[in-house]
Amino acid sequence: MLQSEENSHLPWHRLDRGDQHPEEIIIDGIQAEWLPIILQGSLSEIYVFNCDTLHFEYANQAATDNLQYNLQELGSMSPASIVRGLTPEAYAQLLDGLRHGSPAAIQANLTHARKDGSTYPIEFRLFYLKTSTGPVIIAIGNDVSSRDKSDKALRASESRLGAMVSNTPGLVYQFLLHGNGRSSFPYLSEGCEALLGVTADELHDNPSLFMELILPEDRPSYMESMAASTKEMSGWNWEGRIRIEKWNDIKWINLRATPRALDGHDVQWEGIMTNITASKLEQEEIIRSRAQLAELSAHIDTVKEQERTRIAREIHDDLGGNLTAIKMALTLLARRLPKDPSLIEKADYVEQLVDRTIETVHRIASDLRPGVLDFGLVAAIDWQAKEFEKQCGIPCEFSANKTEIDLDPNQAAALFRIFQEALTNIAKHAHASLVHVQLLHTHRYVRLEIVDNGRGIKAADRAKPKSFGIRGMVERSIAMGGSLSVSTSLKGGTIVAINVPLPDLPELSIP
Repeated sequence: MLQSEENSHLPWHRLDRGDQHPEEIIIDGIQAEWLPIILQGSLSEIYVFNCDTLHFEYANQAATDNLQYNLQELGSMSPASIVRGLTPEAYAQLLDGLRHGSPAAIQANLTHARKDGSTYPIEFRLFYLKTSTGPVIIAIGNDVSSRDKSDKALRASESRLGAMVSNTPGLVYQFLLHGNGRSSFPYLSEGCEALLGVTADELHDNPSLFMELILPEDRPSYMESMAASTKEMSGWNWEGRIRIEKWNDIKWINLRATPRALDGHDVQWEGIMTNITASKLEQEEIIRSRAQLAELSAHIDTVKEQERTRIAREIHDDLGGNLTAIKMALTLLARRLPKDPSLIEKADYVEQLVDRTIETVHRIASDLRPGVLDFGLVAAIDWQAKEFEKQCGIPCEFSANKTEIDLDPNQAAALFRIFQEALTNIAKHAHASLVHVQLLHTHRYVRLEIVDNGRGIKAADRAKPKSFGIRGMVERSIAMGGSLSVSTSLKGGTIVAINVPLPDLPELSIP
């Protein structure tokens, strides 16, 4: 008969069998009053059923709560009636040996059915116990549904992680740096051999193989980046080259990993290594192409300046000389003309036309190459600033810290052209009312700075597809070994600054 904890005094006795497990040792009758509290307070489901009838004789609170049956209902039931997946005969066969004390205990994983029809997995340990009223079977079980759900979730998570790792282009890895300086790779994905040319097992057994793969000239940067990541506990990002001897191949790899401190002084990184050889080669090709374009641009500018100089000289010397000779001959002829007003008027007209043509020739020659450049860079920029103020009506203040600046002729011409382009941009787009120009000469560089008080320049303006003005200025500055920056001043307007480095002068030795 199933009893409740208030009036249950089961005849528990200590067994004298020497092979008995601790779980089968039952408390003496002296402490029997403890048993109801122990049984009822247990989170495990505890059942006692008769060896002969296989009917319940006892169930604790955890069992009745989980099964949703009360003690009276369980009293008329057998354990086989709440087990799913096993017939009563199969259940009796499972307990057949235990019912006679051999073996003294068994384990079983079963499925219980609640009163509402739901089921849950339970893990049992069943013990045989001989009492004064007859042998019984004590079953202690734990509901493992939560554990099974966790296991399923873990397996699903591992499956998803495995799928992502297997489809990741590169090597997913863990790198462990021990406090004593020794290193290891706790985890390496399947991409290890394809990327590094060594199997995961080989790298597990000999972690130093990875350092041997890195080219000697790239090892210092590898160690420095690792030390920095260790010290600051920041992301580890390194690019370098490895040599794979068996393939006679050199690869660029990128390493990205996140550190975390472990017990002691150990640090472990989780990250990914990828093959960036193709992108590196493309980057080098882009750099090489840009360098070639810069050289070509510089060559074109040099040739263009030379051609401008030649054309300007020919226009000035030949065409200007011819026009001057025509003017002199025309003046001589005009003096010998009859005193006919119409002829004199026509002669004056032709003379004025020659004068205008001479002015046009001078202007074209000056535009091609200002003759003022022959007087030096300071004089040329000062002259251009005054011409800008005269033509555009915008005040242009110029200052220089030296009256003469000795600069390579090609560099001087390029700097002058950049200045002309900057003034053209101000006239077209800035809506400025004042321009400041400053030319500085130091022992390290020549700096030209043009500042206007206009509306400023936006990043979108510089990114326009056909915005060649600033691009041309940048290319000219690069071609002469300098740099150009365009920024917005604090008071509005635009600042264009060009720095041209000067060659290092040999140090004077003092005897």
